[in-house]
Amino acid sequence: MFSSALKSFTSNISANYTISSTPTSICGAWKVYDAKKKSTGKAVSVFVFERKTLDPQSGGLGPRSSNSSLKKIHDEVIARVKKESNLLARLRHPSILELAEPIEDTRSGGLMFATEPVTASLAGLLQDKDDQEKAGGVAGRPSRFVVEDAKGQLQRRELEIDELEIQKGLLQVAQGLEFLHESAGLVHGNLTPDSIYVNAKSDWKIAGLAFAGPPDTSDTHSNIPPISLSEVLYHDPRLPRSLQLNMDYTSPDFVLDTNVSSAADMFSLGLVMLALYNSPHTSPLKTMSNVSTYKKIFSSSSSIPSSTNNFLCSRPLPKDLLTGVLPRLITRRPGQRMNAREFQQSQFFDNILVSSIRFLDSLPAKSPNEKSQFMRGLPKILDQFPRSVLEKKVLPALLEETKDRDLLFLVLQNVFKIIKSLPSGRRVFTEKVIPQLRETFIAPKGSTNERDTAKEAGLVIVLENMELIGQSCSGKEFKDDILPILHLGLESHTHSIVDKALGCLPTIMTVLDFSTIKHDVFPTVAAVFSKTSSLGIKIRGLQAFVILCGGPSDSTQNMGDGLDGSFETSRNVNSGNNAVLDKYTVQEKIVPLLKAMKTKEPAVMMAALAVFKQVGKIADSEFLATECLPILWNFSLGPLLDVRQFQEYMKLIKSLSTKIENEQMRKLQELSSNSNTTRSNDLMNVGSTDAFFGGNGNDVGGDDFERLVLGKGPPSKNTDVLGDSLRPQPQRSQSSRAATPVFEWSTSSTPTPAQNNTNGMPTFSPQTSGPSLNTFAALRPTPPPSASLGNSMANGFGAMAPMQPSRPQSSPWSTNTATSSYNQPQPSFAVPPPPNPTSALPQFSIAPPPSHSKPPMQNQYGNMANGASSSQQKKTGLDAYESLL
Repeated sequence: MFSSALKSFTSNISANYTISSTPTSICGAWKVYDAKKKSTGKAVSVFVFERKTLDPQSGGLGPRSSNSSLKKIHDEVIARVKKESNLLARLRHPSILELAEPIEDTRSGGLMFATEPVTASLAGLLQDKDDQEKAGGVAGRPSRFVVEDAKGQLQRRELEIDELEIQKGLLQVAQGLEFLHESAGLVHGNLTPDSIYVNAKSDWKIAGLAFAGPPDTSDTHSNIPPISLSEVLYHDPRLPRSLQLNMDYTSPDFVLDTNVSSAADMFSLGLVMLALYNSPHTSPLKTMSNVSTYKKIFSSSSSIPSSTNNFLCSRPLPKDLLTGVLPRLITRRPGQRMNAREFQQSQFFDNILVSSIRFLDSLPAKSPNEKSQFMRGLPKILDQFPRSVLEKKVLPALLEETKDRDLLFLVLQNVFKIIKSLPSGRRVFTEKVIPQLRETFIAPKGSTNERDTAKEAGLVIVLENMELIGQSCSGKEFKDDILPILHLGLESHTHSIVDKALGCLPTIMTVLDFSTIKHDVFPTVAAVFSKTSSLGIKIRGLQAFVILCGGPSDSTQNMGDGLDGSFETSRNVNSGNNAVLDKYTVQEKIVPLLKAMKTKEPAVMMAALAVFKQVGKIADSEFLATECLPILWNFSLGPLLDVRQFQEYMKLIKSLSTKIENEQMRKLQELSSNSNTTRSNDLMNVGSTDAFFGGNGNDVGGDDFERLVLGKGPPSKNTDVLGDSLRPQPQRSQSSRAATPVFEWSTSSTPTPAQNNTNGMPTFSPQTSGPSLNTFAALRPTPPPSASLGNSMANGFGAMAPMQPSRPQSSPWSTNTATSSYNQPQPSFAVPPPPNPTSALPQFSIAPPPSHSKPPMQNQYGNMANGASSSQQKKTGLDAYESLL
């Protein structure tokens, strides 16, 4: 489309500006494109006129036109178009459209010039308003129109052109006309909605000066040719209507009196006002671009707009317009019309909102005292302004005044109030406010930040509205543009500013990521805490540590129940008590800062206690025991703490101690359980039959056993089934008894359910006190019991006959009663114990070969008891086994 058309244009504008591919609006014969300058990025609007609109193929000219007449008409149109751009370059006024780049010719015959950014022409806005009102139906409210949202649902939305917009715009047009009439000495000549543009700030600007010229009564010499009424009033059907005079807004001075005066523009202004309130939004005069029709209209009073017919307006008009303004504008006699200055002073503009806008427009020329009074009173009426006016008119004017350091804090108060009231506040804040804040507070690289009290006052306003800022920008924008401003507050020498900066921490946590908080925010907060000499800043720093460790802020602690949802955002800041800082930072950075504190003021101590409560939820038990508890005990013994504060410290100390105890007990129990499992497995392996007997189930050979107990030499290879258990133990001392050899397979002195007799025979556990097992004689079975049993027992411990398994008896010298049960199928015998019946040394039992006779157990045991008593007095050591050798 336009991008291809630009290839035929060889202009400076197309080379230095990036132009959009589609036009944003069409204003008469001009197509308006958004563009940005490549070098600076400055936004402009590019007006493009294509010569092909004059070609007969496009319908602009009739087919009967000769080549000469075509060329003449083309030259007149091109000259008229260039005149408009040239006048814009000469006229500089806030109500005149500002020219950015002069008009340029191209080889293809097109024309192009650039101006300040514009949204659309007034005619375009009125046409859109007509279309939207028509789409809303007859029953639709006049001040609203129906639109279809993204979900396909119909919704009513307020129009952009409301009453205040109309008043503000007409006032600006009147100011522009005053400049043209009194300063420039020109008559516009074609003031219509097509010649009024609305810029990006919602200001109305005058353009369309193709028919402008000096009045007939002008005495000054002007290089601008006068208006030729005979030419401009003639409507050529071969030309587009947008390039000719619009007679629907023309004054009767031109048509009926052939008189050019500034009063003609005021008559046209009255018709523009009627078009704003009419439906559809057009002029009440329908001339069809014909002079005869125009004269016919003014020949009858009923067809002339007047107060008797509501000025031919289909809708009610404001009272001030109907009675005080329009009758003095739309009148046949030029002398009865008010001029542009009088129009600005009419009752139509006598209200607080319009007066405030007029004051804003002239704000640079006001005194500092007047500016200060205006900024202090503006917050009272901001809610009365339409949102479109606040966004496009009031806010930009206020941002321009941020350059005045004395008004900075007052201006920012109004700016943040406007942002809070706008539905599109997030977009507006990002596009308009953030760049201005950065320019105001962040010094360029290489420059020094000197202390400025006025600038600090503005910084306080920014910090107070940090929550709104956090909601109005993304995390990246906050980090790049707002965080440097926050650092200025933290590094300030004014304690109140530092206090407010630390109070912004809950908002920062909701916007920034973990890495930024840890590496950019926490070091600054820690530096402020360690260097400050103010107790208030010290306490605020401790509160910041609580938040950084995942605790709630003071604001969330004092919010009540929060059932109304008004504090939902703040309450969700630390939902779940998630620590922002990691465990390492808390243990290695925060706790040392607390330990290094010198002050013992109760307020500081209690603030530190709150930090330790959060540390106790994060740190390890070992760290709590070795680092935190000593600090807590030190703080708790402060001489300035009262009873309640000391109890709070003791409560935390006990809580942490209990936590440490439980954690340590849990660890020890886990270790003990693992150790017992391993030891039990080892014991099961060692105590198994296969472990001792090679897993083959064979009995120990007699030769090997005899060789072992007689000490005749080591057993044969691979037959030491008992291992080292039969080797003698070293003696403790000369006076003590020799240690008894310990057998892993022997029965313990204490009965346990886990010990079972696996060979099916009852056993006795003998006790020995011999110095060495190497001197044991071979054990042989005794002959059947005879009458000499008592004699032999009297002389010493004789061999013991097999006992009756059906009548169990307890030996008076045996320490193992559980193993003396005779309910086993095979008999057994036991080696008598040494003289000490109370010995608790390990024991072993050896089963004898079977016996042929079974004497009565009671007599045998009685003789054994007597024999043991006498033998204990006469023999000791291995002599007690003399009868066995």
